[in-house]
Amino acid sequence: MYQDLSTFKLPDGFRGRPAWFVQIWWFVQATLFRCSPQPAYGWRCFLLRIFGAQIGKRSIIRSSVTITYPWNLSIGDHVWIGDHAIIYTLSRISIGNHTVISQLCHLCAADHDFSVPSFPIRGKPISVGSQVWLASDVFVAPGVIIGDCAVVGARSSVFRDLPSNMVCFGSPCSPVRQRVSSDYHS
Repeated sequence: MYQDLSTFKLPDGFRGRPAWFVQIWWFVQATLFRCSPQPAYGWRCFLLRIFGAQIGKRSIIRSSVTITYPWNLSIGDHVWIGDHAIIYTLSRISIGNHTVISQLCHLCAADHDFSVPSFPIRGKPISVGSQVWLASDVFVAPGVIIGDCAVVGARSSVFRDLPSNMVCFGSPCSPVRQRVSSDYHS
């Protein structure tokens, strides 16, 4: 037998909080968070902080974002997280300063060991650097590190670490060329 889900057991302490606390967060997310007006970014950051998220200043998180366990989330300053993004924080997810996680992105910080019949779940942290842009509908797999100033093209699937200062795309995603900063003169 390849999988016997009747033998699956969530590891003790895997959620990082008691089940009742998780349920309260999910209720708050479905009501106070999700139903808040679009410009209520401060309110949503406040709610996330109450539940243990570390969030820097002036971050923009849309009301349709789903965050599984906020206590496993660290967000820098001036971060934008777009509509319908899924931040699946079954393990730690950290996002650096001035980073954009565009609409429909999915950051998935856990998987299952399919080589074991009980299909055990495994948390694997994700780190997204500073000044990164994940374009629309990017999937980031468990355990991935995305370097500072990287750009990941729309609908890419990231299954391994990506270097800093590179434009990357594809499925599987790979670096294509160096990111170049144009001179800005005001």
